[in-house]
Amino acid sequence: MENTETRILVLGVGNVLYTDEGFGVRVVEDLEQNYEFPPHVTVMDGGTLGTKLMGPIMECDALVIVDIVLNDGQPGDIHRLMGDDLSKCLAFKNSMHQTDLLDVLANCKLIGQCPAADKVVLIGVEPRDYQTMSTALSPELEERLPEVVGIMLKEIEAVGGSWKKRTTDNPSGEKIYVPRSAN
Repeated sequence: MENTETRILVLGVGNVLYTDEGFGVRVVEDLEQNYEFPPHVTVMDGGTLGTKLMGPIMECDALVIVDIVLNDGQPGDIHRLMGDDLSKCLAFKNSMHQTDLLDVLANCKLIGQCPAADKVVLIGVEPRDYQTMSTALSPELEERLPEVVGIMLKEIEAVGGSWKKRTTDNPSGEKIYVPRSAN
């Protein structure tokens, strides 16, 4: 019997060693630690993997990305981007990983194995600082983290996924190798 459930990839990208640059990874860490997802929903720390993300992206039907974006807003502003807007924001060159992600999505489209445009969404947050070496988020993004986690859960539901809150009887098995430091 064929599995007809939408394969959903929830991808957080960035570098946790450069302040807000790691925001996307911090969001997926929170999702993995506090929520449980069914087998057709994969939550992945994409870090700065670049082209190594092609496989997981080509194998999904829906892609929900969280990252920082420069979109002429204030630090902490949240953007929901799809289609052409997604490409414009990912095209900024001041990040260690953004160009890679844009290239990865373009390569997946060339191969013909990329989720449909209406099944790819980026939740982006304007950073305060993405160049200082620190494992802490800026106060603005630290404050936004719970809100963005909530937005990500709604996006997962919108593309056919589900979730449930973890309990002490059902802790996460995922380890956080570079914990977030305090400001």
